[in-house]
Amino acid sequence: MIVNSFLSRLGFACALLGLVLPLPKAANLGRPNFIIIFCDDLGYADIGPFGSDKHRTPSLDRIAEEGRKFTSFYVTSGVCSPSCSSLVTGCYPKRVSLHQKEKGRGVLFPDNQRGLNPSEITIAEVLKARGYVTGIVGKWHLGDQPEFLPTRQGFDSYFGIPFSIDMGQKDRPTKLYPPLPLLRWRK
Repeated sequence: MIVNSFLSRLGFACALLGLVLPLPKAANLGRPNFIIIFCDDLGYADIGPFGSDKHRTPSLDRIAEEGRKFTSFYVTSGVCSPSCSSLVTGCYPKRVSLHQKEKGRGVLFPDNQRGLNPSEITIAEVLKARGYVTGIVGKWHLGDQPEFLPTRQGFDSYFGIPFSIDMGQKDRPTKLYPPLPLLRWRK
């Protein structure tokens, strides 16, 4: 009985030690490069790797053939700001206060004074801590004020637009939305 108890404790201690100490071989393995493609308004079979015969996407086809293709993906919201906030932070949109904007709508509009709080931990920050270089290309839509832009959220570079290209098009003559900028930033 005493021997079993001792062996159980010894096994438990070894298991804990194994979780804390790095394995020499694991430390020498190279990290994989990866790309996350996150698109608004894209249906499952809208590109070649998922069966489209209407849209030719040879580069995406090649990436899918040479890498890994995931066939099941769920988002936390049907609109861009909340769903993107979840992808970037790993949190539900309500947890990061991006489930609705000031006036109750689900997406941020130009000149909103809110965005993804800079104190939130993002996928970019987690990856950088592990030696990755991070970048984002495309629509950010998590706040267009300087403190909310991707290079303030841990990304090393950003090439894209801060909100949708159709943002406020019908209202533009009566609203004072800023022009849609194409931003090219490096830290």
